[in-house]
Amino acid sequence: MTHKHTIEIQNNGAPVLLKDIPVLEYPEFSHQVKDLLADQNCHCVAYYAIPFEKKLKFLCCIANDLTSKVHAFSHDQKTSGVVLESLSSEIFAMHVYEREIHENYGVQFLHHPWLKPVRFPFARFNRNSTMNNYPFFQIESEELHEVGVGPIHAGVIEPGHFRFICNGENVIHLEIHLGYQHRGIEKLMLDKNNPLQRMILAESIAGDSAVAHGLAHTGLVESLAGIDVPQRLQIERSIALELERIAVHIGDTGALCTDVAYQFGQVVNEALRTTIINTTQLWCGNRFGKGLIRPGGTNYPSDADFIAAMMSTLKDSGQRFADMADRIFSLPSVLSRFDGIGVFTQEQARLTGAVGMAARITGINRDIRKSHPFQYFKNHSFDPTMLTSGDVLARSLLRKLEVKQSIELIKTWAEILMDSMEILPRPQYNYKLQPESFAISLCEGWRGEICHSAITGKDGEIIHYKIKDPSFHNWMALALAVRNQEISDFPVCNKSFNLSYCGNDL
Repeated sequence: MTHKHTIEIQNNGAPVLLKDIPVLEYPEFSHQVKDLLADQNCHCVAYYAIPFEKKLKFLCCIANDLTSKVHAFSHDQKTSGVVLESLSSEIFAMHVYEREIHENYGVQFLHHPWLKPVRFPFARFNRNSTMNNYPFFQIESEELHEVGVGPIHAGVIEPGHFRFICNGENVIHLEIHLGYQHRGIEKLMLDKNNPLQRMILAESIAGDSAVAHGLAHTGLVESLAGIDVPQRLQIERSIALELERIAVHIGDTGALCTDVAYQFGQVVNEALRTTIINTTQLWCGNRFGKGLIRPGGTNYPSDADFIAAMMSTLKDSGQRFADMADRIFSLPSVLSRFDGIGVFTQEQARLTGAVGMAARITGINRDIRKSHPFQYFKNHSFDPTMLTSGDVLARSLLRKLEVKQSIELIKTWAEILMDSMEILPRPQYNYKLQPESFAISLCEGWRGEICHSAITGKDGEIIHYKIKDPSFHNWMALALAVRNQEISDFPVCNKSFNLSYCGNDL
């Protein structure tokens, strides 16, 4: 279907002129959002506001997972005192976008379920909105009690506060309070007018997704700069992304074993994760892949010796992990803590706009590698792994299945690399970006969909940069999954999603 009130971005990352993005009156804009999202193949990947030419410009991007297009359109408002009818009252997945716009610019959305803060940025509109007066949901009852967890945790973890309302051991409601870090990365992307500094910032958005966020940023600037990279480099970048996926999935499997007191599974998987991240370190000198992804080229081209070492590790560690996973998923004591625990339904996933693993364990076929391919996925047919039960078992088992799938992908690509040892270009930092343009770059990190977008000014300088980690959507999934569970099941539910605090607290 063609939507005449949008501009269709045909390829992931392809820039469009800002003047070509339709500007709609809000009633028409609202109707356009609802019309597009009535199709279950569509989901919103970006909706935010920015001060632009003495107005507040609202940009919306809705991806069609079937056609691989992204529909972009906008509306303009005055800069203060804006009151709009909420989209969330009909499309709940828009709630977090509207909350962020409200928090940043004071826009009032009528009939929004609850305009609570998202991340307490330093530049928030209402300076009186502080961490200490966060409006937690409360139930007055003599039979219920509240349990607070965090923000200082027992282990090495980032700050986040969890407020439970319980009836005995049973969780009635969980509210997740984030926003402790105030890192200001989106603003730094503008302040640091140096391509290398921006690249390093992108790698630091979420430390366990350095490659994925790096690829999203690189895809964005390369498209705006008109830089085409060789196929071999696209393959190497895709391998790095899948190595990151393998390492985190194995590590998370070990952590899930920790939460159900299965120490053997914990220590084996921790050791296997180390072999994978050490392979990345062998490649670029950093276990998390920092420095590996750079615009236009690479400082660490793969060679035959590295490829052979990588494949040897993947063969050995992959088989060891498969054996360990078979043991984990056949052990009654583990299965009793995974099976049927923390169920997140497909209906809830659609309502909340869940992405990545959180969507795929409910049977929703949502994976940017397939729907909006990037890097070498543009040349490689890919079908995501999906499950349907939506519980901790599904979220755990999906990791096992995705590790196997990623190893097979790397094996196929490594053979292509070995057939041709072309010399790859070095990184480019003196690029010029297309002026007065908008671009959006999507990447499927191990958690799910990552979205970076940027607007350039008259001289090609970046005047606005927007980042969205999959955790932006999926924290709500965790809150729903623990309802009607025993509070003792919260740790394993939490780890089964393994969402990012820093990815939210931009």
